[in-house]
Amino acid sequence: MTDVVIVDAGLGNLRSVEKSVVRAAAECGKPNLHVEHSSDPDVIRKAARIVVPGQGGFRDCARVFAGDLGEAVREQLDRGTPYFGICLGLQVLFESSEEAPGEGLGWFEGHVARLQGAPATDDSAAIKVPHMGWNQLQIPGELHPYLSKAGGAGSWFYFVHSFHAVPKDPSVVVAHVDYGPNHVTAAVARDHVFATQFHPEKSQAAGLQLLEAFLAA
Repeated sequence: MTDVVIVDAGLGNLRSVEKSVVRAAAECGKPNLHVEHSSDPDVIRKAARIVVPGQGGFRDCARVFAGDLGEAVREQLDRGTPYFGICLGLQVLFESSEEAPGEGLGWFEGHVARLQGAPATDDSAAIKVPHMGWNQLQIPGELHPYLSKAGGAGSWFYFVHSFHAVPKDPSVVVAHVDYGPNHVTAAVARDHVFATQFHPEKSQAAGLQLLEAFLAA
């Protein structure tokens, strides 16, 4: 059994995520943790933890997860295996996206919506889409343990995205950020599933601490 499998759906730079997970394992006292990336459903089924990153379009993501790889991920979700989703790895947990046709995993009810831009005013610069850069977390309710490890409310994380999740049940949102007129879902969680719209692998110390919390739990 592999300790951590980073799911390779062909949708992002897995190497930077893998390097961050390996570093986080060393920082949290688990330097011998076996970490690998794989697109093999049988390898994913045997993982003790899975990390699902992704950059790009929802259409390609939904297409990949409609096959055997997605079935393996669904089995792990049903089994209670700890799941950490990043960017598209968060969005695919929902039922659908305004970006393109296709079905997500449907673990959370809700959809993924496009961010809204806004023109410049006398008091503020234009709000451009994609949302790209650092933003500061707000915590709407009880502080999730992973986010507590990473500094909680006020922590800065790095975002690159044009869409965000709109859950039917707002209680699954454990962090959000404001971006112009957008109230952006920054992180969702329920039971063994945790996912972020931001990129912990690009978020320096706070991102590393978040991955440490996932590996140590």
